[in-house]
Amino acid sequence: MSDPTDILIETQPRHLPEQSDPARGIYAFAYTITITNRGDVAAQLISRSWNVNDANGHTEKVRGLGVVGQQPLLKPGMRFEYTSGARLRTPTGTMHGSYFFVTEEGERFDVDIPLFVLDALSTGGGQRTLH
Repeated sequence: MSDPTDILIETQPRHLPEQSDPARGIYAFAYTITITNRGDVAAQLISRSWNVNDANGHTEKVRGLGVVGQQPLLKPGMRFEYTSGARLRTPTGTMHGSYFFVTEEGERFDVDIPLFVLDALSTGGGQRTLH
């Protein structure tokens, strides 16, 4: 039997050179998150918690209700996608975190957001993994 609270998180970061100012230590990034409910019960995303890390070891913790002003209810098989952004003081960094969900039955659970790389130095435009 599958986990009734099986939520898949997919990330797609990209550098925004037009919003960056390297001379001032500002590197802007967008990231698109796709959240898919692969479980058997409806679940609502209530809040988020992020760790945004630059290459100098500075970590910014971001917490808040919902995502992009919404607290989506994902029924089984539904997908929710949104795009948001982050700024770093260095050309590379990472983000990871978690979402807090509540099922329609009132069960509470967290879903990890896997670590992904923010990279202004890559010219390929694709994702880079850490080795």
